[in-house]
Parts: sequence; C-alpha cells; structure tokens
Amino acid sequence: MRQYLKNTWDGLWTVLVGMKITLKHIFVPSVTIQYPDVKPVLPERARNRLYVNMADCIGCLQCATACPVNCIEIETVKAIPADGPRITSNGKKKALWVTKFDIDIAKCCFCSLCTYPCPTECIKMTDVYEFSEFNREDLVYNFASLNEKEIEEKQNNYNKFMEEKAAAKEAAAKAKAEAAAKKAEEEKANNKSNDKPEDKTE
Repeated sequence: MRQYLKNTWDGLWTVLVGMKITLKHIFVPSVTIQYPDVKPVLPERARNRLYVNMADCIGCLQCATACPVNCIEIETVKAIPADGPRITSNGKKKALWVTKFDIDIAKCCFCSLCTYPCPTECIKMTDVYEFSEFNREDLVYNFASLNEKEIEEKQNNYNKFMEEKAAAKEAAAKAKAEAAAKKAEEEKANNKSNDKPEDKTE
C-alpha cells in the first residue's frame, strides 16, 4: 500500500514539475524567428556569397592564387594602345581585359582568403546566404562583363597588334642589316680607292 501511494505521489509530482516549467516558458519572450518571413540580421563581418566588381578588376590573378580550393578561374587578354587608358576607382591602371571570371560557389569554403590580396578590393564577401540551386552548374557564377563577341574581338585585336609589332620589328631589323651592309660596301670601296697607287710624273 505504501509503495502504491509513493508511486502515485511521484506521478503527481512529475506532472507538477512539468507544469511549472511550462508555465515558466509561457511568459518568456520567444527567441525563434518565423523564417523565411523574418530573416536574421547577420553580423557585419559575415562571410557568405562572393561578389566581384568587374569595373575595378585588373586581372592580376592574386585571388585565384590565394584560393585554397581552386574555385576561381580567370582568363585575360592584354589590352592594346588603341583601347585607350582604363583606370579603376582607386586609380589603378588596367592593362588587361578580363575575358573570364568564374567562381564555383559549390567549391567555395567561405574562408575569405581571396579578398585580402586583391589590390583593388574588387572581390568581397556579401551577406547573401540564400543561393541554393537545383543544378550544380548554376552555382558557377560568371562575373565577366564581356560577351562572347567582345571577347573574340579583344583577342583578335591583340593578335593583330602583336603580328604588326613583330612585322615592324622584323622590318626594322632588315633595314638595319641593309644599312650595315651598305656602309660596309662604302667602306670597302673607300679602302680600295685609298690603296690604289698614285701616278708618278718625271
């Protein structure tokens, strides 16, 4: 009988303890948010999706070199003098056209190591954390501002410029060789005229 009463009391006591905890939490403000209707405010230094300001990118490849997982792919082509001077927002000269700047965000480990060596500070971590995709290929972000036609044009212009430069260099070398040969012939002719014996008159 005593054990029966003890078990009954233990049952009632556990119910009372549970009700006490429940009543305590009724008057405590909620700490959860109704995501996605309400989104959390991220700290200022949060590291999420990368963004590249191509207007300031000089194609130096330092971010791609620093990346520990090789998720950044960059291709460039040299600019020619006819393209005119191009300057970034912080005064750096742009000697290259960036024809490809791809970031595979599926590989990215959000270490932010790519942002530190950038001399123009054009690559940075943003607070965008919602970028899920159904296809893995859609997680490769293409930041290059040139389209296929412009890329082909820049490459053709550079190849043409280099061909013209090589032709001019070859022509200059040929002209120099011809001038040297002509000078050598003139010196040879002068030496012959100097070596000719003079007529002696009695």
